Amino acid sequence: MNNYNIEQLVPHSAPMILLNKLISYEQDSATCEVTISPTSAFYSDDLQGVPSYIGTEYMAQAIAAYAGALAKDQGEAVKIGFLIGTRKYKTHTPVFNMGSVLQVTVAKLYEEDSGLSVFECCIKNNNTALCEAKINVFQPHDPMQFIREQQ
Repeated sequence: MNNYNIEQLVPHSAPMILLNKLISYEQDSATCEVTISPTSAFYSDDLQGVPSYIGTEYMAQAIAAYAGALAKDQGEAVKIGFLIGTRKYKTHTPVFNMGSVLQVTVAKLYEEDSGLSVFECCIKNNNTALCEAKINVFQPHDPMQFIREQQ
């Protein structure tokens, strides 16, 4: 496993890179980390944290970090991917509380040659599951051509 900064892996610009770092990755899985603070995107002073529905984006960005790390390992450029859908999103908390250090784990369940993949995802804090979902993503071979075709 190589040690990459999250900014090298997720094809977003600040402030929309929501994760702090990639902790580990293997051929079919990865774990990322995000620490909830008042400077976190989507932080709410009223809630003293981030609403748990943002977990979907944490999961999607963890998938992007996973794909980006594998691409960089192969000497390839990081590609744009698309969040297609979320299934069975279950949250056990309404808010990711300030000071929480979240571990976002993604594991690939299925991948097609077309670029469509399904991941089992979980967000934990201190080994307690806070959110779970299956995330469907699409990473076309030529993302810019795909975008042009959709216009």
